[in-house]
Amino acid sequence: MTLKFIDLFCGIGGFRIAAEPYSFECVFSSDIDADACRTYEANFHDYPSGDITQINGLEIPNHDILFGGFPCQPFSIIGQMNGMSDTRGTLFFDIARILEAKKPRWFLLENVKQLVGHDNGHTFKRISEILDKLGYQHKHRVFNALNFGLPQKRERVFIVGSNIPSLFSYFEWPEETGKMKPLSQILENNVPDKYLASSSIQQKRLSSHISNWYPSIWHENKAGHISSYPFSCALRANASYNYLLVNGIRRLTPREQLRLQGFPDWFRITGNDAQIRKQTGNSLPVPIARAIIRKIVLAEEGYKIYGTEDKTKTKVRTTVPLEPVPS
Repeated sequence: MTLKFIDLFCGIGGFRIAAEPYSFECVFSSDIDADACRTYEANFHDYPSGDITQINGLEIPNHDILFGGFPCQPFSIIGQMNGMSDTRGTLFFDIARILEAKKPRWFLLENVKQLVGHDNGHTFKRISEILDKLGYQHKHRVFNALNFGLPQKRERVFIVGSNIPSLFSYFEWPEETGKMKPLSQILENNVPDKYLASSSIQQKRLSSHISNWYPSIWHENKAGHISSYPFSCALRANASYNYLLVNGIRRLTPREQLRLQGFPDWFRITGNDAQIRKQTGNSLPVPIARAIIRKIVLAEEGYKIYGTEDKTKTKVRTTVPLEPVPS
């Protein structure tokens, strides 16, 4: 069985890369960022449809899985317990209306970890209530990319659900690997001089901080505090150019940024450095998504073999590939 999926708020294709080992078929993708769409097309030969808010859910092809790394900016406008109408204007509403229109058997969503506690938990409670009303059992968990092979501290919440309870009973969260790829395997050699920070910034960093690590990524927060680690702090789409510096002296290259998110080296880079910085900062840690997708595939296999039997009395034997540490 080949599972079909749609890729909402697809950006440069983090979910699509994550699903690649499992021979899924992408039947629809959507994003409003033209630069990201060009990168997506260069890699998947598929130019995403535009603004999802303007697309009739019934016109989207039938699919088995909905992937969506939806933006979090509009959550503050979620209102007073007025059913589905209280999420109008947010992009989660568009996910909900597509789930309602097409009823895929699975969804997998990704967002910043702050979503869980936003507005004292009321935002997430409303999202959960809406998913419940749509007939989806669901669960969520916050994962850190550091625990899935990437030298990047990036915490994200993943929400997975299915409208087939007996199928969903076979889903289990992946175990964290705890094996971080060394930063030295991420960094490029012979980096062009254009990535060097100015001499004044280098001097400021090197005079105020001594790192215990080499190589290291140096981070300066808004208060001006400088720290360094053998991994990167989370990539941010709109951070200053000098937010992260390798060994305190140079910026990350586009390829390094993609590697920190788990993208393979065959992934084609399009656009300028600023565009790639934004695109990688908006993307997701591929190994986490891949590990969760693998668990969806395992659930499908268990359901196919055992149906509605008690999953605690069965043991699924499978040839589904393990989620590899990104190369």
